[in-house]
Amino acid sequence: MAITRGDTTVSDPALQPIEEERFESALRPKSLSDFVGQENLKKNLSVILGASKKRSEPAPHLLFYGPPGLGKTTLAGIVATEMGGNLKISSGPVIEKAGDLAALLSNLEEGDVLFIDEIHRLRKPVEEILYSAMEDFTLDLIVGKGPGARSMRLQLPIFTLVAATTRLGNLSSPLRDRFGENFRLDFYEPDHLSAIVHSNAEKLEVQITDRARELVSRCSRGTPRVANRLLRRLRDFAHVDQKNDISSSLAEKSLEQMGVDHLGLTDGDRFFLTTLAEKFSGGPVGLSTLAAATSEEKETIEDIREPFLMQLGFLVRTPKGRVLTPTAFEHLGLPVEEKKDSLF
Repeated sequence: MAITRGDTTVSDPALQPIEEERFESALRPKSLSDFVGQENLKKNLSVILGASKKRSEPAPHLLFYGPPGLGKTTLAGIVATEMGGNLKISSGPVIEKAGDLAALLSNLEEGDVLFIDEIHRLRKPVEEILYSAMEDFTLDLIVGKGPGARSMRLQLPIFTLVAATTRLGNLSSPLRDRFGENFRLDFYEPDHLSAIVHSNAEKLEVQITDRARELVSRCSRGTPRVANRLLRRLRDFAHVDQKNDISSSLAEKSLEQMGVDHLGLTDGDRFFLTTLAEKFSGGPVGLSTLAAATSEEKETIEDIREPFLMQLGFLVRTPKGRVLTPTAFEHLGLPVEEKKDSLF
C-alpha cells in the first residue's frame, strides 16, 4: 500500500529515496498542456478526459506501459488533476494480500484516481479481487474461516484506476481487457528532452546554455528521468565550482567525470557491451549467462540495459540469445567478430 512520509507519497521507499521523490515531484508537469512529448498519447488522452468531464463522470480505467522513466507516474497525476480528484499511489509488489487492496479501495472517495505502478507484479489472488472493483465498483470479501465463513459484497465509490507497467506481456488478459484504454510511452526525441531540460532548469533557478542543454538531452537515453538526474548533477558541479550557470565546457567535463559518453552510455552499459564482446565473441548468449557474467539481475538487463542499447542498434535479441551488432563493436573500438552464421 502507499506509504506517506511528510508531504510525499511513495510506493516503495527502498527503491526511491524521499529526497529524490521530492526532487522529481517538483519538476513534474501538472497538466497535459505542460507535458512535453508523447504527442499522439496526449491527443487521445485529452479526448478521453474532456469527454468524461463533459458527461460529469470519472475517466475510464487507463493503462500506461513502456520503459521506466518516461512519465507514467506523471500522467497519473495529470489525470487526477484534470478530473479534479485525489491521487492515491501504490505499487504491485507492496500489495501483498487481498486485505491490502481492500484497505486501499475502501479509503477511496468518489472521483479519486488510484495509481498502481508495476501492476504486472500483483499476486493472482489480489488481481482477481480487482476485477469486480474495476467493472462493478464492488468488493467481494470472505469473512471468517471454515464452515462459518460467509461472503460479503461492499459497494465502492466510482473511481479511476490508472496503472503502469514496464512489461505489458506479463499482464493477464482478463486484467488487461478491463482497462478502457492502453497507452504506450516511447523514448523521447532530443528536441523534446531539450525543452524539458530548459523548463526544469528554470524551476531549479539555474542557468544553462543552449549547447549544454543539447549535451544533456543527447545523453539522456531518450528518458526525462535521466535528463532530470543529469541536470541535477550538473547543477551540483556548477555550485561546487562556484558558478551560477551550466556552460558547455562544464557539462562536458562533468559528464565525462560521471562516466556518461556522448550517446548516454554509462560505465555499466559499456561493461555490459564489453563483456558480451570479449567473453562471448559478441554472442549469441542467453540472458541467464549474461546476468551471471555481469553480476546483474536479469530484470535489470531486460528493463534498463537492453531497451536503450536496442534503440541505438547495438544489440539484437535472437532465438539463440543476445547478439552485438557491428555498430556496437565500432563504438567500443573493438574488431568485429566474423561468424559464418552471422546475422549481419
